[in-house]
Amino acid sequence: MNIDLSHIEKKIEQIKNSFSVRSSEEKIQLLLDMGRSLSSYPNDLKIPSYQVSGCQSILYLSSRLENGIIIFNAHADALVSAGLAALMIFIYSGESPETILNTPPHFLLDLGILSSITPSRSNGLAHIHQRIKKDALKFLLSTMKSIELNPATP
Repeated sequence: MNIDLSHIEKKIEQIKNSFSVRSSEEKIQLLLDMGRSLSSYPNDLKIPSYQVSGCQSILYLSSRLENGIIIFNAHADALVSAGLAALMIFIYSGESPETILNTPPHFLLDLGILSSITPSRSNGLAHIHQRIKKDALKFLLSTMKSIELNPATP
C-alpha cells in the first residue's frame, strides 16, 4: 500500500514555521490561541467514552470517518490542554487512518514546546496522541472488515 504523506508533511512544516524563533512564553501564547480556535464541541459528546484519560484537565476528543479521512474535535476545561489538543487536531484531522498511523509526532521535538509545558501536560499530550492513534486503528480495522475479499479464481 502506497501512502501519500505530502499533505500531513505540509501541515507539519506550517506548524514548525509558526513555532520557530519564538520564546517559550510566545509558544505557550500560540498554544492558548490555538485552544481558543477549537470548533464548538457538542454537549452530548461530553461523556466518559470520549474523555482522554491522563490529561491534567478534563479533555474530550471525538472522531468520525468521512470519505476515508478522520475528522477530530476536542474540548478541554483548561486552555493549555485545549491548545495541545488543537495542535494535534491541526496535524492529524483530515488525514487517512494509514497516514495517521504512519506519522509519529516527532515534530513536537522540533517545536520546542515540550520544554515549555509541565510534565503532567506533556503526559496529557502523549495520551491525546495515543487516543488519535487508537481511533485511527479502529477506523482502519472497521474499513478492512467491510471490504469483501473475493477468492481468486483459477
